[in-house]
Amino acid sequence: MTTGETFRELALSLHGTEEVAHFDRRAFKVRRIFASLGPDGDTANLYLTPFEQEQWCELFPEAFAPVFNKWGSRGWTQVRLAQIKSVDLHAALRRAWSNCGGAE
Repeated sequence: MTTGETFRELALSLHGTEEVAHFDRRAFKVRRIFASLGPDGDTANLYLTPFEQEQWCELFPEAFAPVFNKWGSRGWTQVRLAQIKSVDLHAALRRAWSNCGGAE
C-alpha cells in the first residue's frame, strides 16, 4: 500500500531530516539515522525502542518485524512497505525520528 517513494516523502517531511547514502541504502537522519530505505524500495528499516518494536510488530505483524541481526534486538525494525498504509507508516516514522532527536 506504500511505495519507496512515499516512504522517502514521508521521511523528508519530518523537520530537520536529511537524506544521505548509507552503504547500498538511502538513509534519513536528524541527529542520527532513524530510517533507511532498501535498495529495492520494497522494505525500510526504522529505529524504534525495543518496546515500540514489540508494539508495532503486534499491531501489524504482516508489515513489521525485527531486523534479522544484532540490530534487531536494539529496536531496528524492518517494514514491508506494501503491507502498511501510509498513515500508519508516518506514525512509526515519527517515533523513529523522535527517538533520534527529532523535534518540531
